[in-house]
Parts: sequence; structure tokens; C-alpha cells
Amino acid sequence: MLRAPHFRWLDNLLGLFYPNLCLACGRNLPPRQEGICISCRYKLPKTGFHLEPDNAFTERFWGRIPLQAGAAFLYFTRGGRAQRLIHHLKYEGKRKAGIYLGKLYGEALREAPAFREATLIAPVPLHPRKQHQRGYNQSALFARGLSESMGIPFLPNALKRREYTTTQTKKSRLERFENVEKAFFVPYPEKLKGQHVLLVDDVITTGATLEACALKILEVEGAKVSMATIAIAQ
Repeated sequence: MLRAPHFRWLDNLLGLFYPNLCLACGRNLPPRQEGICISCRYKLPKTGFHLEPDNAFTERFWGRIPLQAGAAFLYFTRGGRAQRLIHHLKYEGKRKAGIYLGKLYGEALREAPAFREATLIAPVPLHPRKQHQRGYNQSALFARGLSESMGIPFLPNALKRREYTTTQTKKSRLERFENVEKAFFVPYPEKLKGQHVLLVDDVITTGATLEACALKILEVEGAKVSMATIAIAQ
């Protein structure tokens, strides 16, 4: 429906002071459009992993944990759209980017048989100090968006982090795993008993953090684990 001329003028004026920019390319979005422009949405480097039981995501956990299903939404490349989206989310306070991406990917996952079996969504937690510094957990925002699209309950405190680990950058897979091996715990195991947990994070590199979290979930009686991330680093 066309908007009255004075309302269009108001939209244009507000756009000067409060620009509504595409989270991927930074260009102006049309009035009332949120998140990512149509062009960027079409050009997102999607993996399609949710349609493949065995893929580059799940193979990182072969022989390590009994993963029910695993997938990443986007390929992460330096300077690419996925990196820009995640940078906005993690370092520029663009919380809506996490929720938006969760909703977008949730639309695809709810059509994938393996992911429809999940009964609970849980984010990889940040240490309280880190979360206080950032003001939010970016993985929890992604999880919330997935929950809204998939119609699956979201439990933000399914896991907690007890140790403030050093940065994972430049560590090998073994060093990364040793760095986080004892960092996580399940505070309320009764809430995970018998659940098929969809564990989510922002980016998977070696998978060490996700593996450490999954092992704690699998200690709970009857629990199963699947995983989903915004992006996968190649």
C-alpha cells in the first residue's frame, strides 16, 4: 500500500538522522525494511549443510561426539558478508543482527527433518565478565531468533561458563580444546534430561568450544545434541 506523501517525507527525514542500513553492505534500506537488503540476502554465502547429513560441519566431530545433526548457515571468509554481519553483531552492538539471522536460518532448519527433532535450543555461554563487557551474548541472540522461527523453546542458561579462558585465536584444535575443556557446566541437569538439544554458537572454527559444551550436555541422562552456527570458517 502506498504511503501518503507527508508520511514518505517523514520517513526520508528520519532516515537522515537515524539511517536504516543493511547489516551486510551498509547501504540504505527502504523504509520499514529491516536487517539485510534484498540484494545481500540473495548473495549470502549459504552452505546448504542442513540438507546434507554428512557435511563439512559434522565431519569436524566424527569420532569425537555422537552428533545428531550439524550445520552452519553461512561460509565465513575474510572481508565477506558473513564476517561483516558477525562483526556488527559482536563488536558494534547490533543485537538485531543476531536475532534476524536466527529467524532467517530457523526458516530453513524447521524444514530439515534432522533439525525438526530438536526439543530445546541452548547457546554457548559467555563468561559473566565477558558478557558484562559486551552487554549481551551474541549466540543467545541467534538462539532466540532460531527459537522464534522453529517454535522450539530457548533456554539461555542451559550451560554456564565457570572459567574466563584465554583467547582461542592462533591456537591449534588440541590447544583450543584444552583451553575450554573444563570451562563449562550444566547448572540445571533436570531441564536437559531426555532433551534433544540444539546447541548454537556464532562461528565454528575447529569446533573445540562446541565439543566441550556438547560433552557436558551428553553427561545428562537421555540427552542428545545437534548443533547450528551462523557461519563456518574454512
